[in-house]
Amino acid sequence: MFGLGVLKGMLVTFKNFILSYFTKERLTTVQYPEERIPEKERFRNFPFLIYDDKPEDLRCVSCDICAKECPPKCITIVRDKDEQGRPLKRPKVFDIDFTICMNCGICEEVCPFDAIFMDHEFELAEFGRFEDLNYHKEDLLKSAEYFAKIRPSDAARIDAKRREKTAKAQTETQTQNPGTGPTK
Repeated sequence: MFGLGVLKGMLVTFKNFILSYFTKERLTTVQYPEERIPEKERFRNFPFLIYDDKPEDLRCVSCDICAKECPPKCITIVRDKDEQGRPLKRPKVFDIDFTICMNCGICEEVCPFDAIFMDHEFELAEFGRFEDLNYHKEDLLKSAEYFAKIRPSDAARIDAKRREKTAKAQTETQTQNPGTGPTK
C-alpha cells in the first residue's frame, strides 16, 4: 500500500512526542551546554597521545605506522635523535592537523604500542583557521589516568596486557640469569 512507510514514521514520531511528556529518558531535546548527554565509552573524536607517569614517559615510539595509515595524512611524526645522531624511540615532533582529520580512528586501531586513542573532547573551536587547529605533541598529551577515566574497559584491558608483557619479560630475564633474584 502506497504511503504505509510514511504512516509508520508519523506514528513513531507521535509516540515519542506523547512519551516525552511522561518519561525523562524519552526526552530527545537537551538544553546544551547547561545539560549534557554523557558520551558513550567508545565515542571517538580527535586523537590524543598517552603518557604513563610524566609527559616524558610517552608510550609513542615514533614507529610512524599511524601516519602512514592515516587516510587524509594529517599526522606528522619526526623521530628524536641523540647527540651522535642515532634515532631514539620517541617523537621529537608529533603534529595532528585537526582541520583535515576525519575522526576515523584508524590511527588508534593500527598503533601497536597503545599510544594514541580517540578523545571524547569535541569543543575544539579556535579563532585561527589553520595554525590554531594544528596540534603539537604538547597539546596532544594526556595521562593514562585520563584515559582510564573516559574509557575504563579499554584501559583495564590494555593495562592487563602491559602487566603480562612486563611479567613475561622479567621471567625470561630471571631464567637467563638464574643467580639474580628479584630486586626491591
